[in-house]
Amino acid sequence: MAWRDSIKAFDAAIDAAMIWVSSHGSAAFSALRGLLEGGYGAILWLLSELPFWGLAIFAGLAGWRLIGWKFGTFASLALTLCAALGLWTETLETLALVLSATTMAVLIGGGLGILAGLSPGLSRALEPLLDLIQTLPPYLYLLPAIAFLGYGPATAILATFIVAVPPTVKLTALGIARTPTEFLELGQASGASGWQVFAKIRLPFALASIMAGVNQSLMMAFGMVVIAGIVGSGGLGQTIYASVRTLDIARSVDAAIAIVALTIVLDRLSQSAARPAGTGQDTRR
Repeated sequence: MAWRDSIKAFDAAIDAAMIWVSSHGSAAFSALRGLLEGGYGAILWLLSELPFWGLAIFAGLAGWRLIGWKFGTFASLALTLCAALGLWTETLETLALVLSATTMAVLIGGGLGILAGLSPGLSRALEPLLDLIQTLPPYLYLLPAIAFLGYGPATAILATFIVAVPPTVKLTALGIARTPTEFLELGQASGASGWQVFAKIRLPFALASIMAGVNQSLMMAFGMVVIAGIVGSGGLGQTIYASVRTLDIARSVDAAIAIVALTIVLDRLSQSAARPAGTGQDTRR
């Protein structure tokens, strides 16, 4: 039938386009792979320089300072549990993957969000694209990444970045756009320049929304790095994937516990940064 022929023609065009881009952009993709894996390697090296108890103490102090002593104790015990399960190396690899992808999402997505917050037209143009990214199944982003970058951490980072960037863009744009008009007018009436209005009025008002976007990007990244274990990304996601293939249920449960522990620690720490000033301490101590 005609519609089947049309679908076949469309599929063939997609395949041809992928082959053309992969062959003609090989140098650019090699450079991108090197950049992504270099950043990931640097973060992993920095994390690996600390013994597990050093990172556990650091997380505990951060939790105590930002939230309360109860959560600080939990954070230290959670990371100690990851080491006790024999998954410390995998935990650090997962953390490095998440931090690499989230850093990219915050830098690029934050910049786009600021522009979208200042330009309603750009915001309207980006909204359907961001909604589409969040709607499609996350594993779909692994397919073009594999085609262009091959297997390994770079593919996982790129796919995770795609999944993690929409919350940062949306919430940054929302915070920038919702700055009270009266404060903007007051700044302009006081003779402040456009940059001063942005840095001293818009940005402080938007900070809580921006940090909420960072928190959401972190959570999206954690979900994606587990899926990305199928492309040889390393970390706890690959441990779970390998355990499922070999029916090593105990190992997969251990890796799942480590992921949950690490996710809770980073979630609560990033949530505390999203609270307005003066509310960072947990009153349930």
